[in-house]
Amino acid sequence: MKKWLLMLLMGAIMTTATACGSGSDAGSNGKEQAKEKQTNKEGKTVVTLSIQEPGPFYEALKKKFEEKYPDIDLQIQSYKNAGEKWDPGDYEKYKKTMNTALLSGKGADIYDLGSLPNEEYEQYVSKQLLLNMNDYMQQDQTLNKNDLKMSILDALKLKGGLYTVPSGYFMRPFVGDGNAIQNSSVKIDDKTWNWKTFDEISRQLIQQANKGGKKQLYALANNPPEVTLQEMVVDSYSEFVNREAKKVQFDSPAFIELLQQVKKMYDAKVITSDEAKMGNQLFYSSVIMSPSDLIDGPYSAFENPVLLQKPHSGQSGGIRIIPTSQFGIQAKSPVKEEAWKFISFMLSDEAQSLNEREGFSLLTSVNNKKLDELQEKVKSGSYKLPTGKEAKVPDEAFTKFKQIVQDADQYAGLDGKVISIVGEESASFFGGQKSAEEVAKLIQNRTTTFINE
Repeated sequence: MKKWLLMLLMGAIMTTATACGSGSDAGSNGKEQAKEKQTNKEGKTVVTLSIQEPGPFYEALKKKFEEKYPDIDLQIQSYKNAGEKWDPGDYEKYKKTMNTALLSGKGADIYDLGSLPNEEYEQYVSKQLLLNMNDYMQQDQTLNKNDLKMSILDALKLKGGLYTVPSGYFMRPFVGDGNAIQNSSVKIDDKTWNWKTFDEISRQLIQQANKGGKKQLYALANNPPEVTLQEMVVDSYSEFVNREAKKVQFDSPAFIELLQQVKKMYDAKVITSDEAKMGNQLFYSSVIMSPSDLIDGPYSAFENPVLLQKPHSGQSGGIRIIPTSQFGIQAKSPVKEEAWKFISFMLSDEAQSLNEREGFSLLTSVNNKKLDELQEKVKSGSYKLPTGKEAKVPDEAFTKFKQIVQDADQYAGLDGKVISIVGEESASFFGGQKSAEEVAKLIQNRTTTFINE
């Protein structure tokens, strides 16, 4: 997996990048002309794909795509060679190179935009540098839209347009101790619970466990309060940030209440920043990258784990997703039809079933097939956990897995700088130096300035 994505999944927050909208649009003033359609020496139409660095998935995809379309030569252009070290400043250089190419209209036909900060991606869309693929998607008769997870593609739309299509997605659920929950009188409705009800539920679970003479339990552990707050804001990002309207609501009563709620849970030791063993922890926030991850992590941590939507404010829905590679077509590409064939092929059963592809599939049938295969291995006793123990997963858990994977579709494009500001400024509240209202106002002012730059 790419280094940038791993950092994001582990909670590292990207700092702001230089905005791409300050320069002149060479592609729109008539002084630069887009590249012309090219063919190779064999007469095949050349389609170029720009990526950060090569990997097995790209090579497998290229091979299968060219087998299906022998009249197309897919040429992959990578900024770094396989295994080459990324030095400080390389990522900024890569973005600058991509920015220059898109502005001139002379860059690649297709770009992997997955690592692009949201603010820069939105500027590309505003400058009409990326192709709106809505019409291509609607008119494509080769796609099985009954099988395709259209809810995810709809969630990724910007201003009503489809400018990127992912190759797959990861999920960010909660994993809970099912035994502790089932042995209590507590009922959890994860479709509606927020952090206040999470606090109330956790206190009840901890209190009932303490009556049984168990050692100290925590609902969550291992993160300082400002990091926990950052994750909460990520999960409810659209409630506090409206990028299109260039408005933020960090001085709202809802955010001030969230700040106070976090502090309340840490002060009461419902949540701790100290390291805690999994047996002392009721829940943990997980990154599920593949069907096997639904078993490996949860069943290593708990005898009877339950997967839940994380507590959230605002819109209720499925579990939050993180798209993997996201492909967009340059608006000035002379081979838009051929480039769309690549996007469409990527969504086919053949491409979505590639072992080299990361994450869950955009096709329900592919996800269900892989889960069925895992279920058979578990039944036969041949599936082992990372600990070496045999996995004990009941059949009803696989039914729940399929539903969770199918329902996961919550997504909001994030501004790394906004999340960074939340963490930086909130630390003074959790440390007792500033009030919640003062911190909220500071965050409001800084984020407002940022999104209006």
